[in-house]
Amino acid sequence: MDPARISALLRPFLERTLPEVQLQQISTYINLLLRWNARINLTAIRDPDEIVTRHFGESLFLARHLFPEASSTVTATRVLDIGSGAGFPGIPMKIWAPALSLTLIESNHKKAAFLREVIRALTLTDVNVITARAETLISTHPPADIVTLRAVERFSTILPIAASLVAPTGRLALLISSAQLPALATLLPNLRWLCPVPIPQSNSRVLSISVPH
Repeated sequence: MDPARISALLRPFLERTLPEVQLQQISTYINLLLRWNARINLTAIRDPDEIVTRHFGESLFLARHLFPEASSTVTATRVLDIGSGAGFPGIPMKIWAPALSLTLIESNHKKAAFLREVIRALTLTDVNVITARAETLISTHPPADIVTLRAVERFSTILPIAASLVAPTGRLALLISSAQLPALATLLPNLRWLCPVPIPQSNSRVLSISVPH
């Protein structure tokens, strides 16, 4: 996909134009996604323009709110992306802030294989793919500075698990529908949240980020 077209489609989600190298990475990623999606179900979205806005736009919107500068200040920041699927929002976050230490949690072996192929093709470093369910990591995986969650099944079950994987000074970042917001207070009564931010070009999607303990 043409990097200039990608840049234009991402404009509503970002406050700056991405560098050419990052646009090229996204282009490579989309080509891989379309090719693999013909064989395994990675995303129901088939239109390349919509893939950019729905998947990359939303993921990069989250990334710029967590890391406004995407600078060296994010070095050693540990990000855990639960239920990565086709890699959103984790891999676009890594493209935005290359110094992140990223772990992708995906229990489906075929999807995990796709994630490893994307990592190889984009020559990303300090990215780990764990083929397991998130609940199996509670006692074995070190707490993360940021835990991300997007469009996962079993929301009420996975949300407390995600919160348990956040370090005491860390943040939980959710890309959810506005209809799910009331559940946050019910499921995680001890967490405080920033005001939810509407996602551009969406009628119901919001970004919700917890405040560190």
